[in-house]
Amino acid sequence: MKRIILFALCLLLGILALTGCSGNSEPFYEKDYTADGGEIKEIHIDVRDRRIEVALSEDNDIHIQYAENTKEYYNISVSDNVLTMKAESSKDWTDYVGGKGGPGSRTILLQVPDGLLSVLNLSTTNEDISIASATVTGDVSLFSNGGNITFENLNVGNTITLDVKNGDISGSIIGSYDDYSILCTIKKGECNLPTGKQNGEKTLNVSANNGDVAVEFVSESQ
Repeated sequence: MKRIILFALCLLLGILALTGCSGNSEPFYEKDYTADGGEIKEIHIDVRDRRIEVALSEDNDIHIQYAENTKEYYNISVSDNVLTMKAESSKDWTDYVGGKGGPGSRTILLQVPDGLLSVLNLSTTNEDISIASATVTGDVSLFSNGGNITFENLNVGNTITLDVKNGDISGSIIGSYDDYSILCTIKKGECNLPTGKQNGEKTLNVSANNGDVAVEFVSESQ
């Protein structure tokens, strides 16, 4: 009986090794998506295991560069001036055995016009979110479970929400400390922001679980 069980275990491990290799063999194909920056007011991206990089567009349109295949792909749609990008998957259980795709296949590059968006909402897991200098007239919300959030000269009209689990938050916000009401919740990490501060016209909500927070306020000329 022990020999039968041992043989069955070896056979199962062999199957897992083979299916793991075959499940990840399909290549990713680079794709581009473009939308009229004057028509899109909100962008919502909800993905898993993907790094999201945000940069300024050079032509005032919205551009998204990404990679997908028949097993891991995206649903991109526009409705009522809102652009939504969601991760979709048709993987079998065998596809989860083995390594991930290359770095290029796991990166989404979003290029946005400066000052035309009213809402930017980004969410991912196990990867980072980074934003270069950008202006959003309304709200920015960034969430990463298992990655870092970094930003430079982020300028918003209303509310910034930053939320990480097992990651750090660091960056610079255009404006003064007094411009913001601040609510900060930190577990197992260090933070240079107060847990609570009122009387700001704008709002900064920060949450970090097992991560550090370092946010500075800078003048627009910097």
